[in-house]
Amino acid sequence: MRRYAFAALLVALPCAAHALDLPPTQYPVLPAQAPDAAGFVPTGWTLESSREGDLDQDGRADLVLVLRQQDPRNVIEHDGFGPSPYDSNPRILAVAWSRPSGYVLAVQDHQLIPRPDNPVMSDPLEDGGVSIQRGTLRVALFSFSSAGSWSMGTTAFTFRWQDDAFVLIGYDQNSVMRNSGKTDSLSVNFSTRRVKRTEGSIEDDKDSVHWQPLRSSRRWTLQTVGDGWAFDPQIGND
Repeated sequence: MRRYAFAALLVALPCAAHALDLPPTQYPVLPAQAPDAAGFVPTGWTLESSREGDLDQDGRADLVLVLRQQDPRNVIEHDGFGPSPYDSNPRILAVAWSRPSGYVLAVQDHQLIPRPDNPVMSDPLEDGGVSIQRGTLRVALFSFSSAGSWSMGTTAFTFRWQDDAFVLIGYDQNSVMRNSGKTDSLSVNFSTRRVKRTEGSIEDDKDSVHWQPLRSSRRWTLQTVGDGWAFDPQIGND
């Protein structure tokens, strides 16, 4: 069962059912270049979504791709809580630079967007998603449990292309308790090295705000953050 980032500060999201035993997956290496988004899709995978925007500030519209495996073995029958059969097919997040001759793969990652493994939990992209905002890459993961927890929320990662990598510059986690209305949010600015925590309620606007310095000095990138649910911005993944 996954732990959730900053569990000491934010409300944890316990699961009512254990994660399923999933078949292992071999993640393919994507083509180094392709004429369009479809050219990066390996056999047995599908292009789930794509976004266009200038991420390397060269004036061209780059591609952000979310690919999802289509293996029937990953659609699992079970007798526990949640939908059955359950689609546990994993995803690959990829970025491709726009070039005059087509597109060139910049990076691929299969860890940040967690593989679905628990039928009582929402799909992480169900009400989240991948976007390009003001020249940055933003990945928002949504959490909602149909059993075992009243908590729901979003965890978002913002990356900027600098020093030849997609560097993590922002981390934002927001949660609300559906039974009590209690709200909790955490915002980390890796450029200013500041952490903002806000506690409140949906019933009023009397939020309590606390600031503290970011303890960790580590530089995080898209390829080192790892599992988005397990990441703790103060210490990183275990």
